[in-house]
Amino acid sequence: MVEDSDNLKDSGSPRTRTETPVRRKNRFINAVLSYLTGPRFLVYASCALSIWGDRMWHFAMSVFLIELYGHNLLLTAVFGLVVAGSVLVFGALIGDWIDRKPRNKVAHASLFIQNSSVTACCVVLMLVFSYKTEMEQMWHGWFTVFCYAVVIILADLANLASTALTITIQKDWIVVITGENRGQLAGMNAAIRRMDQVINIFAPLSVGQVMTWASNVIGCGFILGWNLISLLVEFIFLSRVYQLVPPLAVKPQQNKDILNLQMCQVSRVQKENNLPPTLTTFITIETQASIFSSGAMKCMMCERKMHRMLCTCRDGWKAYYRQSVFLAGLGLAFLYTTVLGFDCITTGYAYTQGISGSLLSILMALSAFSGLMGTILFTKLRKRYGLAVTGIVSSLLHVSCLMLCVFSVFAPGSPFDLGCAASANCRSQLFSHGSMLVILSLQGTSSRKFSNFNMNLFIGSTISQYDDSPESSPDYVRMESWSVVMKKVMCSLVCLWSFDLTVTQLLQENIPESERGIVNGVQSSMNYLMDLVHFIMVILAPQPQQFGLLVIISLLFVITGHVMYFIYAKK
Repeated sequence: MVEDSDNLKDSGSPRTRTETPVRRKNRFINAVLSYLTGPRFLVYASCALSIWGDRMWHFAMSVFLIELYGHNLLLTAVFGLVVAGSVLVFGALIGDWIDRKPRNKVAHASLFIQNSSVTACCVVLMLVFSYKTEMEQMWHGWFTVFCYAVVIILADLANLASTALTITIQKDWIVVITGENRGQLAGMNAAIRRMDQVINIFAPLSVGQVMTWASNVIGCGFILGWNLISLLVEFIFLSRVYQLVPPLAVKPQQNKDILNLQMCQVSRVQKENNLPPTLTTFITIETQASIFSSGAMKCMMCERKMHRMLCTCRDGWKAYYRQSVFLAGLGLAFLYTTVLGFDCITTGYAYTQGISGSLLSILMALSAFSGLMGTILFTKLRKRYGLAVTGIVSSLLHVSCLMLCVFSVFAPGSPFDLGCAASANCRSQLFSHGSMLVILSLQGTSSRKFSNFNMNLFIGSTISQYDDSPESSPDYVRMESWSVVMKKVMCSLVCLWSFDLTVTQLLQENIPESERGIVNGVQSSMNYLMDLVHFIMVILAPQPQQFGLLVIISLLFVITGHVMYFIYAKK
């Protein structure tokens, strides 16, 4: 009997060995299917579609505005100011709306507004490109101006909705999805940033090829079709994530101070209008306006709504100031005031130094690769030393790289000359024919957060024309200075992205859930404000000979931002 049992065991062992690989394969397949249908992958896919659409649209929009206005910078400048100013003004209101409404409704509304605005804008652009000659003859040309205004308004609305969607998904949803696991939160932040850097290269390239080999009208149709498909897919994915993660359906209760303020407003309306207490105890001001629809009441309601919006903005900035990570967020905003982020300003300076367009495109790709390396540096440092120390190390490395950029200002071949500002010849070049060069930033501001800001602005970089002397000819310009600048900027981008991810996770971990939307909205406003300062600096000192001065000023802003973070880390 013992031998029989042994024989049975021996005969069964091969079957067991043959079944083990099958079971292992089944487990692998089930694990892959579980991941592909899980919330993390669906968030990644939704973010990838959204980022791809944003990159294509911002690049194409800049090109379209140039084409519409006869290769003039006026429309692009107006568009940039409108976009930056709107986020600066409405950032707190957007954040407050995110905090007050259910998460699924905020995500779906932002997604629908963004894609529908882009779709409508593409339709208007297709009509303008197709019938531009006929439109210029209508209303003495004012109909064309009206179409331009509609395009800018729709594009600005799409940018505001994109800002709301970025705050909702990347600053709120992924925090809820990862729960208390800070390692998973860091991993998701780094993964989304890696996708952003890779898409930064290929998305503008894809739509650019369509516009080059076909036409601007076909390019508009391509973007329109992408947005319609992306809208449907993202809506399905986000809805599924909302179902798979029950905590997303739970929103924190509103602040008691807000509720008390609303009750005080109701009581004041009751006294001013001699309303019965039973009517105003449990009804809102909006309901009273529908009951007492007199002209005076409507005027008063409009005034109160404006007052409430101003109070919301004020309370949002106060809430931002109260946060324990206020200095870290403010320090990050100060890093936006720099010309050393390899954005359109940096590429414009490189162009003035005789760098070819093909080499600039390679440098753009390398800047995206630097962003990828920054995400790897962040994950390694955070895992080994913690989040706060990661920010300190990234700050020190970032400042060190930029210090070398300042030294390169005085290197041989540098055009740095402060005396150019007082030169009559240089001043005349500002307005001379052909002195304005449109710098097409294929990837937007590569050192900028594009949750946040996805702003892709064409900047007119004023390039001084060369005179007939051999010393001022392009062949005479030596490349030592700009090559040092570019190398150190590439290195600094690695540290910058690591620091950016550090502050982003600090904001995610330390901001209360009830104020997450409004605080991140104010943070976006601060980023845009400091970005505007950096563009104003370039407007005041547009000559390549003055770029060295901008580098020095940028370093001061960067050091100030990092000092703010050091103060936060010390506390």
